[in-house]
Amino acid sequence: MNRSNIHLLDLPDEILLIILKKLNNIDVLYSLFDINNERLDILGREITFTDILKFVSIDNIPIIDRFCIDILPRINHNVKCFAFDPVFMERILLATDYPNLTKLTIIHFQKAIALKYFTDESSLRSIFQEQITNLILISDDENEMECLPNIYAEDVYAHILIFFKNLKKLSFVKSSVVLDSRLPFHYSPSTTFSSPILTHLYINVETLDDCFYLLDGRLKKLTTLCVNVHHMDTFSGFDHNMNKKLLNLKYFALKSSYAFQKYDIIVLLLRRMSNLEKLTLNISMEGRNSIIDGSYVQHDILDHMPQLRSFTFYICTYIGPITLPYKLSSEDIQQTLTNIGQQHVSSIVNYFTGCVNSDFGIGVACSMFSLPFEFDYLQDLGNRFPNIVFSYVTYLVIRDIIPFEHEFFMRIARLFPLLKHLCIRNKKSQGLDGLMTFSSDNCQLHSVIQYPHLTILDVKFSHIDYAEQFLNETKTFIPCLTELGVPCVADLKAVTKDFTREETRRNCANVKKISSIAPVVYSKDLCLYFPSLYK
Repeated sequence: MNRSNIHLLDLPDEILLIILKKLNNIDVLYSLFDINNERLDILGREITFTDILKFVSIDNIPIIDRFCIDILPRINHNVKCFAFDPVFMERILLATDYPNLTKLTIIHFQKAIALKYFTDESSLRSIFQEQITNLILISDDENEMECLPNIYAEDVYAHILIFFKNLKKLSFVKSSVVLDSRLPFHYSPSTTFSSPILTHLYINVETLDDCFYLLDGRLKKLTTLCVNVHHMDTFSGFDHNMNKKLLNLKYFALKSSYAFQKYDIIVLLLRRMSNLEKLTLNISMEGRNSIIDGSYVQHDILDHMPQLRSFTFYICTYIGPITLPYKLSSEDIQQTLTNIGQQHVSSIVNYFTGCVNSDFGIGVACSMFSLPFEFDYLQDLGNRFPNIVFSYVTYLVIRDIIPFEHEFFMRIARLFPLLKHLCIRNKKSQGLDGLMTFSSDNCQLHSVIQYPHLTILDVKFSHIDYAEQFLNETKTFIPCLTELGVPCVADLKAVTKDFTREETRRNCANVKKISSIAPVVYSKDLCLYFPSLYK
């Protein structure tokens, strides 16, 4: 059969829709409307194709103009969800009526947006108060939160629950894994940040106390709570009814980036959730004489949740240099998980030099996790880890007591395909391999590794070899690198051969920020070698 004359429009509608749904629907809508083809015009109005519209990363005003004037009024009944930057919010929402709109995602949200639009005088008041049941705020307002966190919590977060009359789902999301925005609630009375109808809450809080206060009854209908806690060990225990059952809660997610010691408090909290159907834990413990393995998890948590259907977890235990009585293996930990019926799991045991429980020496990080690994942050990975693709991880911290060689970084690039932030903690030299390439730019020992998404590289607490490993384009290519952390500028001068080396120039071209242990002196040669520092 001769297929050379088959065109896109020769395909049936079902196939065309499948193809169009693989594309950005904003681009497709902009292209399909008003091209004098009735069939494509009908397909463009397809409800499953126009119910969620994401005006993200658009700085072209004519595109917004055309949508507001020509396109949105013709598909307005289909629209259920908008995602946009606040700069376009008012224009888009007032372009026409959206009778089925219930969900909004506001990107780059800041306090000023709430003060301007979440008021009774706002032109958007009726939409916000009468229609919106699901609100997602992606915030980059970290400086404002840090200056007056209590006022921010009351003026923005608590006010939202009062202003949005029909709000049932509320999410406060950080714009980056690196940002550390969180809010305190433990100073607030139970009438603050309260709602009789809110069912889903996703939020970052300051302390473990804040988590308990959110569960003190101020959110009566809450069925889902996903909370990131910054200071897990900051817990007063005052005014908390540790015996009150949380019978409405069906899904609970607890995440924290820092190791803590109050494991027993977490166990008491989880035991109050006897009707839980879904549980997500991303926690790390220290200050213990034994590791948290599958046996502990079963006895302490799972035995008290008879309705549990889904358990997603990353649980890590840090053991200090004196405490460790025997050599651990990942197989031992994984066996305890298999024994309790957790089949899709893996584990890692990593030895490192550092401070654990106030003791400096060789410690061990013992981690176990469900598969697939669903978290965006992973820390203290070492040379030995399972051959698993970590599809969601964008922020990775690695450290070990033996060097990381070129082949290790090849594995990292392959198994962490979306990596954006890499932090290396290793004082050991790469040895002969690193020295040979340092001395001769023409010595190509390995294939070039590519990290297409890496924007932040931190080697401040590592041997100079790792700066060489990543900045030398004969070893590694990192085209999107914008932030670089090094031990000191002297190390940077050595790797770049006093800011003259061609092999490191390309990986440095887009760096906009340099940090080090000592203050960075921006010399003329450094600025010329890193031209994006000017921007």
